[in-house]
Amino acid sequence: MAEGDTSWMAFAHPWVLFLEVIPALLLVRVWKQREGRVLLPFDHSPVRSGRWQTALIHVSMSFSPLLLAVAIVILAVPLRFGLPKTRRELTNIQFCVDVSGSMTARFGSGSRYDASMAAIEKFVNFREGDAFGLTFFGNQYLHWVPLTTDPSAFRYAAAFMRPERAPPGFGGTEIGKALLACRDQLLTREEGDRMIILISDGQSADLGGSRDEQVARELTAAGVTLFAVHIGDGEIPASVASICIRTGGEAFKPQDDAALARVFERIDAMKETRIIQVRGEKVDDFRNYCIAGLALCGLIVGTSFGLRYTPW
Repeated sequence: MAEGDTSWMAFAHPWVLFLEVIPALLLVRVWKQREGRVLLPFDHSPVRSGRWQTALIHVSMSFSPLLLAVAIVILAVPLRFGLPKTRRELTNIQFCVDVSGSMTARFGSGSRYDASMAAIEKFVNFREGDAFGLTFFGNQYLHWVPLTTDPSAFRYAAAFMRPERAPPGFGGTEIGKALLACRDQLLTREEGDRMIILISDGQSADLGGSRDEQVARELTAAGVTLFAVHIGDGEIPASVASICIRTGGEAFKPQDDAALARVFERIDAMKETRIIQVRGEKVDDFRNYCIAGLALCGLIVGTSFGLRYTPW
């Protein structure tokens, strides 16, 4: 059967269809019986009816077994596949936001942190249907919003984890630790692509030596793509750019609010939403059988007034 084929029939209780043997036997009895021959009670003389009359009577007597057959099909609950539907393929996106003290520095009309959270909220609202999570990090990390398709969770997150209010342990920048923590969050979702969007403004304290290569390997093995937004002064850290390239992502360095918005637009374009076709759900399919049953009821009532055997 082809995907989305609406002509295929199934039943919720197929075992009920074995009862169809009952109306089948009744039909055999109707057409095999020898009631076309009627004996008059006063002389027992045979009187033969015409063949066409006998056939009409047999047909009329067949309506009741046929009605029983239709009732059994309805009891089996006939199903069919609805029309094929389309849905967007889910992308799981974990935001990894730096809340170290340097994120309070001026950026555009506010701080680096304010600009980052505003851009994240717009991006989340634009990509409705994807799953989003939010992790804040410094020297430690905190998964603030679990992966969810409800964007309202991000509207209330910004005020609670501002760099000015960050608890002890969030003053530094350890990107490697945070990325692997985000990877663990994404691995909890089996369906859809996996992506991390890192927003930071400084050099990482834990990506020295070949640590960046190890982190990149672990992200790649988990099917995670990293996009990084360096919102601070200076060039993008080479270790972060290396991880992005190795995982199939890219690193950006916006200079103001408008550039930051364009970065998220570009990320959206690079990770386009894919629409896939899925088979329609199974739905009840009683209509035709109900019509057939009502028609048979009408025929039974109509023929009972004239097409039946009588003993005289």
